[in-house]
Amino acid sequence: QVQLVESGGGLVQPGGSVRLSCAASGSIFNINTMGWYRQVPGKQRELVATITSSGGTNYADSVKGRFTISRDNAKNTVYLQMNSLKPEDTAVYYCKSTIQDFTLMYRDHWGQGTLVTVSS
Repeated sequence: QVQLVESGGGLVQPGGSVRLSCAASGSIFNINTMGWYRQVPGKQRELVATITSSGGTNYADSVKGRFTISRDNAKNTVYLQMNSLKPEDTAVYYCKSTIQDFTLMYRDHWGQGTLVTVSS
């Protein structure tokens, strides 16, 4: 069984930085695209950033130049470095990974979510 465990959320002041981590574990044969999404109450979950297995990245316009997504394939881990944080970045952040498991099927897996609060 594959699971994704997130860490790194918390309270941060405007202009500050936070680094989120998401580690996949279980019977994993291959991981394709990994990404970060965020959601606030009353709004749709939105894409923040993605990274392909070869390192290609994609960012939402609202975070370009401030956030950086990266991955460590040896650790099955994806990171989100969040700099110059704004109050509007406050949200629950979820990681998602497309993973081929022991059944040889590719399935999307989600982390449990971690809350990032940007406030003075």
